[in-house]
This record gives sequence, structure tokens and C-alpha cells, in this order.
Amino acid sequence: MWQAGLGGPSQPGAFVIWLGHTLEQGPDLRRHYHTVDVFTDTPFAGNPLAVVADADGLDEARMLAIAREFNLSETVFLLAPRDPVNTARLRVFTPGGELPFAGHPVIGAAALIGKLRAPGLLEREDILVVLETKVGAIVCNVRGLRGKPLYASFDIPRLPEHVGELSDMDAVAAALSIAPGDIGFGQHRPGLWSAGNTLAFIPIASGDAIARARPNPAVFERAFGGEALGAWLYAAQCEREGSDIHARMFAPRLGIAEDPATGSAAAAFAGLAVAFEHPEDGTHAIVIEQGFEMGRPSVINLSVEVADGALAAASIGGWVVRISDGTIEA
Repeated sequence: MWQAGLGGPSQPGAFVIWLGHTLEQGPDLRRHYHTVDVFTDTPFAGNPLAVVADADGLDEARMLAIAREFNLSETVFLLAPRDPVNTARLRVFTPGGELPFAGHPVIGAAALIGKLRAPGLLEREDILVVLETKVGAIVCNVRGLRGKPLYASFDIPRLPEHVGELSDMDAVAAALSIAPGDIGFGQHRPGLWSAGNTLAFIPIASGDAIARARPNPAVFERAFGGEALGAWLYAAQCEREGSDIHARMFAPRLGIAEDPATGSAAAAFAGLAVAFEHPEDGTHAIVIEQGFEMGRPSVINLSVEVADGALAAASIGGWVVRISDGTIEA
């Protein structure tokens, strides 16, 4: 299913970048924001992300209102770190509420901070950006390859765990507008997994079936329970040469009909991939494509380290393209 080796550039950086006072709040409560496209090297593809800089002083209700104004799958807010040795504290909001962890905001925020704070250094070497999240501090490596967009990667802060089974396949199929026979391939079976966010993982038997899938919010609660924030569908048939897994993500509870790329799902997928595929000890790269049905093709590089038959570590990486800058009255 996957090839040996690394999923993308991930050499450790030599310097840790601090947020400092470059991303400052403007006068009259105007705060700077930036948008980036994550998990793509092409503008207007991948998963768009809004980054609100210098968000100290914003309360949770205001952050949620701003996230709903941008109406992207996630908006992140950069605050002063609690530990001054780190770069920044990160809060992540969907239009439906706050998340403790999400992969594409971490990748996008780290690359943006590196670009704004150390553009010259990035031309010569990798840098480290340390982001405080609700699942712990995450060390991100940012690389600026000449003539290419930035590439960021991080080791997942929490190993994935299997947190529950899904037994009612009729309800699962109805929630996804597919047939029960479309569910499952090989040893893969549906279940609830988490690497910070609990999601339902649904293996789909064919590329045709995953293309036909549509979320049915009325059935989601019965199919996946109140614990799962969304459903991540995956199939072995891919559209892009070089990909190993084709995925889609539905999260109506979070106000997200479909997500172009879901880093937290890729992080949890590391656990179920090892559990179901039983790869040899060593490092393996899994290339995940997502967002193709939305016209937002995304590529997530997942690297898994297997030791004694078990997942020992995993990392997520992807390209980041800077799209826009501005100010918001907040």
C-alpha cells in the first residue's frame, strides 16, 4: 500500500523562531490576518486557512465569530506563548467551535510564521517553529526550497488510539448515502480513532463508491454517536499518480460539509494503517490525496515509524502557498 522512505522534506532545523512583535495588532483593534493554502504547491488548491495574528485579548466568542466570518474549515489565532521559549500559542476554530488539534492549521501557521519572521534564514536552512496547542507543544520544521513554496512538517504530538467500534453498518451507509456493501476492503473495518480529535474512519471498497458518497446530517448522530466529530472515508483507488490513499472528510457537526484536507485524520490514520496492514519495522511513507471531489486537490505526506510491529512515531507534512494579507476589525 505504501513505499519505504520519507513522505517529504523533514530535516530538523537549526534555529527556533519566536513570534516576537512582527505580527502586531494594528490601531483601532485592526488585527492582521493572512490566508494560506495548505497541502498544496498550487494557489487556490489544497485546504485554505485563515491566520489571525496577535490575537491576544480576543475571547472565545469573538474568535468563533471571526471563524464564522471567514467561513473556512479552520481559522487559527496566534497568541503569545505561555512558555516564552516557544514561538506562539495556537487556538483553532471551525465555524462550529474550537478544536484541540488540527493538522492543516499547524502546518499553515508554522510555514507562515517562518516566512514572516525569517525569510532570509529560510533561504539557507530549515528552521523550527514551536506551537503550543491544547494537545501539547508541537515542534514544526519549516523548509524553504528555492523556487518552490514552503514545506512544513511535524511529529504528531499524540500517538493514535482506537477508541470505539461502529456496528450498525446500515446507519453508517445511510449517513454517507452509500450501500452497506460499499464499506470495507482487505482487513480494514470501520471504527473510531483519535490522535487528538475523535473521528469515524470508514474504508470504502471502490473509487466509484467514495465518489458517490454524500453526507446525510440527519443520520450522522445515530451512525457515529456523539463522540465522533466527523467521518473520514478512504479508499485504495487514487486519482493522482504516486498517491496511496484517496480520502474524503464530512463534518456537519463542525459546520463543515466537506473538508479539503484533514491533518488530524491523517495522524490517526497512522494507527489504523499499522493495525490493519501490519507493515515491517522501519519507516514508511503514505501519500494521502483528499479534496479532489471539491476541486481543491490536496496531498498529505504521512510518515510512520514501526518498531516491534507497533506504531512508534508518525509525522505529517505538506506544502503551503501564501494567498492574501489584510486587516480585520476585531
